[in-house]
Amino acid sequence: MEPATQCLTHTHMAVAAQGSSLFLTKPSFPITTTTNLSLHHTNRRPLFVLSPPRAQFSCPKKNPKEEHQRLSFTISYLVESCGLSPDHANTVLNLLRDHCFSTSQISSLVKKRPVLLLANAESVLLPKLRFFLSIGVSKSLLARTLASDPTILTRSLVNQLIPSYNFLKSVLDADDKIVAALRRTTWIFLEDHTKNLVPNINHMSETGKNHEFREITKQAKEMGFNPQKTTFVLAIHALSGKGNRSIWDKCFEVYQRWGLSEEDIMCAFKKHPHCMMLSERKINRTMEFLVKEMNMAPRSIAGCPVVLFFSLDKRIIPRCSVVKMLASKGMVKEDWSLTSLLELPELMDVYRGYTTKL
Repeated sequence: MEPATQCLTHTHMAVAAQGSSLFLTKPSFPITTTTNLSLHHTNRRPLFVLSPPRAQFSCPKKNPKEEHQRLSFTISYLVESCGLSPDHANTVLNLLRDHCFSTSQISSLVKKRPVLLLANAESVLLPKLRFFLSIGVSKSLLARTLASDPTILTRSLVNQLIPSYNFLKSVLDADDKIVAALRRTTWIFLEDHTKNLVPNINHMSETGKNHEFREITKQAKEMGFNPQKTTFVLAIHALSGKGNRSIWDKCFEVYQRWGLSEEDIMCAFKKHPHCMMLSERKINRTMEFLVKEMNMAPRSIAGCPVVLFFSLDKRIIPRCSVVKMLASKGMVKEDWSLTSLLELPELMDVYRGYTTKL
């Protein structure tokens, strides 16, 4: 293995980067280079500085300037320590920017898979990007997905990505469903489906579980779930197997004890199917606080079941306490809704309005 490749494949190498650490992880494929530079730490100032990123690609949730400096430092380190060619790196970075990657997303990708900076932008990376765009993945989704898990770019287009797509197409039938699945997980393009998923499907057919699965999907459709929506998958999960069905029945009993009708419970289930997979203790603690302490009607909670998933101690009680304090001083009305109460922007606006008047 060439020295530059050794540098990039050295596992868990920590680099002090302006107060934070950069971990270079072992890549999934080797890329060689003829550069003959050994791995070493340096205290010198970075020699390679990136050109400023385009404004429209800045990440609103992070400081663009800090992200730009962090990425510049990372590339500079790789240039000095691993023999990375500045021109080569710029080619890769420009390709990513042309495909709507923000500085923050590029930084994330480089930290997780720095070896990608050694890949040929035109012959290796571009065909993979074009492939995903050709099946309907938007540039914004592609950038978010690859920044989160750039491993896909280390896999062979011919031997892994295209075969995975062909298999998924045979099962899901439509590109938009494949894109929807990719939005949830990159696993679908990383697994060898001939070794895992296909045998499992065959096993389901042989043991009769395929019939059971069809019955559950039929039941979910009859309940009003749209197969095109994510809630359809969540509903199937909640209804599948004796264990989950037992939990479903128990949750139904708990909600009934709080005065909810079957219609109320089914309404909550349709909005958030996993509300029928919560523990009895979790349901009771949340309902008890909201009903007894906040004087909320159980039916209003069923209309916003997502609240049952929030942490009672870390989210619900602190926010409700702020609103109760403001209400006691006449700063807000007491007929608040769960949606406005638990959405941080609206709550902060109320609190700021209160402090301004003090």
